[in-house]
Amino acid sequence: MFLELNHRNLDAYKFTRKFVSDCYKLTSHFPPEERYRLTSQIRRAAISVHLNLSEGSSRKSLAERKRFFEISRSSIIEIDAGLDLAMDLGYFNPDNFGDFKESIINCFKYLKGLINSSS
Repeated sequence: MFLELNHRNLDAYKFTRKFVSDCYKLTSHFPPEERYRLTSQIRRAAISVHLNLSEGSSRKSLAERKRFFEISRSSIIEIDAGLDLAMDLGYFNPDNFGDFKESIINCFKYLKGLINSSS
């Protein structure tokens, strides 16, 4: 927020930042009893996506940078699995969240590209 660092210029940074908000909006529709369970897990994973991308971008070593990007991508996979459970439990209908689907796919693609370019 206060530091003018290069990671803010990455398209992936902008996508993952919006993705966190998208996850919060989607999980706000989950039942109250999930507040400290699935809702919390998905939100923490979303934050992990953004923060690991940011931290990884500051690493000098390509191997280190790649590792943080892999953690970020793994958190996207965790969110996707959590949403499978939420759908099975009837907490949301994926057909009503087309924008979210686009958001998660874009984040995954950008991170995959960053991982590949760090090899």
